[in-house]
Amino acid sequence: MKAYRAQGTFRAGKNDQPFTIDLVALDEEDARHRVLSNFGSRHRVPRRFVNIQSLEEIDPTDSNSPVVIAHLRDQ
Repeated sequence: MKAYRAQGTFRAGKNDQPFTIDLVALDEEDARHRVLSNFGSRHRVPRRFVNIQSLEEIDPTDSNSPVVIAHLRDQ
């Protein structure tokens, strides 16, 4: 598993809301899927309204996200 950082915007009402998310995924395609499904479940945003501008692999020590820290703690 690798750590990724996704940046972009999603539709919140009539406005676009910027976001930055750190997550753990198998590869870039899996990371993209996890971002889209996260916004769908938490914010009820359809996938077509989530715009991912950048998705890059990061060093897990650069992240402050509890998900990344907990998952990659033992490695």
